[in-house]
Amino acid sequence: MFEHKVAVVTGGARGIGRAIAEEFRREGARVCVIDLLENDYYVGDLADQTVLEDFARKVISDYGHVDYLINNALPLMKGIDQCGYEEFNYALRVGVTAPFYLTKLFVPHFAPGSAIVNISSSRDRMSQPQTESYTAAKGGIAALTHAMAVSLAGRVRVNSISPGWIDTGGTAYTGPDALQQPAGRVGNPLDIANMVLYLCSDKAGFITGENICIDGGMTRQMIYHNDFGWTLQGGDRL
Repeated sequence: MFEHKVAVVTGGARGIGRAIAEEFRREGARVCVIDLLENDYYVGDLADQTVLEDFARKVISDYGHVDYLINNALPLMKGIDQCGYEEFNYALRVGVTAPFYLTKLFVPHFAPGSAIVNISSSRDRMSQPQTESYTAAKGGIAALTHAMAVSLAGRVRVNSISPGWIDTGGTAYTGPDALQQPAGRVGNPLDIANMVLYLCSDKAGFITGENICIDGGMTRQMIYHNDFGWTLQGGDRL
């Protein structure tokens, strides 16, 4: 399906990003990963403008065009009690500025039928305490998605995915951890990678500006005290 296509995946060295990169490769795509961690294409910090520019030049020099841009890199997660000014801005540079700027750099080079998929989070609509930097970045990329979809109308389709609880370590969760989700289990990276490839395919040709939440139904299920084994202890939040 993706034979000889060029897919750029940020944060593609581990977790969800690695699964996305592997699935693209399995389908015949040429994959360009950028990550702080070691990988076979480009190691660099997405918060650095010069790194983004150098990475984009390398991709275009190597392949001449881009078919798919997957903005997946993970922002810093720190809360209002501990997160400083520079740390908060760093999270936004990785989670919002980098997806915007990479898109801008690649605009002249997107091939016909191109697609962008931004990885947001179900935290774009719900929160735990002390997660402000991450949550703000994920909310920002969700909004950036529909803005770019309108600006790039007719040239590039732009969608986002909001994963819920996705386990990247192969842990088998049972009991309340699984049952709090209507799907009856915790998610895995392929749950997200499969949707990324679908959104990049011709089968999704009429979908743009959309956000798809993949969370096993967790954000749709109301859980009260004593539901599914969850109990409120003292004044603590669940």
